[in-house]
Amino acid sequence: MPVPSGTAPARFAYWVPNVSGGLVTSTIEQRTHWGYDYNRELAVLAEDNGFDYALSQVRYMASYGAEYQHESTSFSLALLLATQSLKVIAAVHPGLWHPGVLAKLGATADHLSNGRFAVNVVSGWFKGEFTALGEPWLEHDERYRRSEEFIRALRTIWTEDHAELAGDFYRLRDFSLKPKPLNTPERPHPEIFQGGNSTAARRMAGRVSDWYFSNGTDFDGVSRQIDDVRDSAAQAARAAPKFGLNGFLIARDTEAEARETLREIVAKADAPAVHGFRDAVRQAGQSTADGKGMWQDSSFEDLVQYNDGFRTGLIGTPEQIAERIVAYKRLGVDLFLLGFLHYLEEVEYFGKRVLPLVRELEAAESDASVLSSTTSLT
Repeated sequence: MPVPSGTAPARFAYWVPNVSGGLVTSTIEQRTHWGYDYNRELAVLAEDNGFDYALSQVRYMASYGAEYQHESTSFSLALLLATQSLKVIAAVHPGLWHPGVLAKLGATADHLSNGRFAVNVVSGWFKGEFTALGEPWLEHDERYRRSEEFIRALRTIWTEDHAELAGDFYRLRDFSLKPKPLNTPERPHPEIFQGGNSTAARRMAGRVSDWYFSNGTDFDGVSRQIDDVRDSAAQAARAAPKFGLNGFLIARDTEAEARETLREIVAKADAPAVHGFRDAVRQAGQSTADGKGMWQDSSFEDLVQYNDGFRTGLIGTPEQIAERIVAYKRLGVDLFLLGFLHYLEEVEYFGKRVLPLVRELEAAESDASVLSSTTSLT
């Protein structure tokens, strides 16, 4: 059911499984694959089932069971060329990319895809990737300071001629990019996403990003993060970024089936891999200035889905999940970034069984809002 004119619908993205191991660190069967043929089929299927975005993961070496990894920007471009309307977000690490090089790649990808390329600036938690490549590993808040400068450089290159920047991490000297990315009033450059739950991440998002991605969290966590990001944006005298929320979706015909699937995922967790991931991310988060980094309060069960996707609570019947999605939307969530156990089957199930219910609830809320406004004027 279409959303009434003037009402912004919830938007949906999926994690591209371009790394091996699936989206949960468990020995449970996961019908998915990290190869291109599978992912091309998945992208077309997702596009046909109501997904607006896909996010390609970035890993440079094995971790949490992800033994094989396809590089995110090239993989994203391949998916863009295989689809018609799907926007694809490539995750990238400052420190392993120069913003000018990425800006050039992004402009080309944007032209080839008719304006569907986006980037997710990842500040990094995996120290081993940087040290294995001989790059310095910065402390947490310094990584976010570098990411903020990286985003400022990207935006400057994409929108200005003779770009200049004299930063602590990057320098631009009369650099002009041609051709620039496709430009419209609604989208002057490729969308810039950013993740992270820490105080530094929230402040950075308010100052420079177009989108803020949260790890999985509940209603109270979402509300606090949105408030913090909006406060930061207000202090910077700019519009607040849009808000994206990670969630692992388990939709089944009955709630009992969904809960049993979650129980089995956790029961079959690859414990050594989960513990190794926990140790790595807690080391990264504990180095924040205020000790409030990502994953600091995550349980073992939470970390089986390595972006806390179970915590968002998108587990149950299509009706239960649709109601929870709309409740998050009321709080200010614009985009839901979803992972699945069996991608092809569950993406299609979402499009046929869950998404129509979301649209019906959105339409009903919009109609009720219009009625309430009309009544108050009489």
